[in-house]
Amino acid sequence: MLSAIAGLMLAASASPAAADFRLCNNTASRVGLAIGYKDADGWTTEGWWNLPARTCETVLKGNLVARYYYVYAIDYDRGGEWMGQAYMCTRDKEFTIRGIGDCLARGYDRSGFFEVDTGEQRAWTVQLTESSEQPKPPPVSSTPPAGATPAAAAPPVGGASPTAPSRNQTQ
Repeated sequence: MLSAIAGLMLAASASPAAADFRLCNNTASRVGLAIGYKDADGWTTEGWWNLPARTCETVLKGNLVARYYYVYAIDYDRGGEWMGQAYMCTRDKEFTIRGIGDCLARGYDRSGFFEVDTGEQRAWTVQLTESSEQPKPPPVSSTPPAGATPAAAAPPVGGASPTAPSRNQTQ
């Protein structure tokens, strides 16, 4: 299994442009992305978006429906991952998964997502960077906000032209 962060870090910032949730790959590698969030229908996880080096992708269009979003990303070229302690369901192929419980029993993988607190902004951009480009961020809390419960598992959401990451995963 890939090591926890394998020298990769993240930075998040508010976006003054369109009301969307965007992810930017500011590394020299190709990156696969999955996201998780809670909306009026409950928890959802989606993946995979494949971002070439130094590009951005809008993964959710329109005003944000939640304050907290969750991201899991894999560096396809150099190995490693951006991860956290909010465990949600994923799979190796394109997916949209409703619900966060019993991932393995339902035939899914279980991956650790990191939390993004948008501060209830209408739009947000997450910047994925290499550790040499960014100071280490504070640890991500695995405790979701009141009314949320993704630390045990979270649902996947479908992606814009996602494809499966090539990796072996051990639980």
